[in-house]
Amino acid sequence: MRAVNEWNGYEKYIQKEDEKAMRTPFDIAEGYVEEGAKKASQKTMKTIVLGMMAGMFIAFGACTSSVGAHLVQNAGLAKVVAGCIFPVGLMMIVFIGGELFTGDCLMIMGCMRKKYNVLKLIEKLIVVFFSNLLGALIIVLLAYFCGQWELSANALGAYTIKVALGKANLPFVKALCSGILCNFIVCVAVLMGYAAKDVVGKVWGIFFPILAFVVGGFEHCVANMYYIPAGIFAARNEAYRQAATEMYGISEQAMANLDVAHMVSNLIPVTLGNIIGGMVLVALPLYYLHHENMKK
Repeated sequence: MRAVNEWNGYEKYIQKEDEKAMRTPFDIAEGYVEEGAKKASQKTMKTIVLGMMAGMFIAFGACTSSVGAHLVQNAGLAKVVAGCIFPVGLMMIVFIGGELFTGDCLMIMGCMRKKYNVLKLIEKLIVVFFSNLLGALIIVLLAYFCGQWELSANALGAYTIKVALGKANLPFVKALCSGILCNFIVCVAVLMGYAAKDVVGKVWGIFFPILAFVVGGFEHCVANMYYIPAGIFAARNEAYRQAATEMYGISEQAMANLDVAHMVSNLIPVTLGNIIGGMVLVALPLYYLHHENMKK
């Protein structure tokens, strides 16, 4: 009888653990070590496809948030509107699947646990980065050729140029620091989404940090893989250029100078900042706090 009672008590304990609404910080850290090991052993072609999906999802969030914000005159309110829409990109990645460069910076935890080596981590990040870029460019082309930027008498096209120029002309240090702040909070959003065990919890766990990142105006390398190429394409369209000049006073020379070189000059510091923000400010402190109790 005692054994039966003990078993029933243990069964209730397990059931109670399973019914917890969220994972603890230790569970999150340990879970992401194991998640990193799975990602590291993934076939390259699968990583490429998942990377393209993530690039498309984030670009879709960027694309649609621009639609929501393009006629809002108050800068703060425009960021809030965009911030309410943009999180859909990360939600699609979490629920459908995808490999996102900024989120994969958390894989440094598995590297510290010796689940895989640094070279494997670097290889993974490089493949994911360029796969994200390819996916984002697909959405840029579709958005351009579907005529979306003609909205509001070409005002969306003008806004697309304005956003791209603002990012392309950021000084190196500002772009670097903005990238650090961005992926600090994006990685927190990824972990908060992982902490929740149900769909509603994951949605809210992702929504608020990503809203804060957009409202803060921080720089995300994968989002910029949409914003800047979209501006480059829009700046090659006469109607969008004319609208940009009329609405924002942007000169023809400034728009002519918007090119791939400007995109690269933004992506380099922003990407470095994203790596620092995700690895140094989130992943490594989380690993340090909990690694002693992790299973081998």
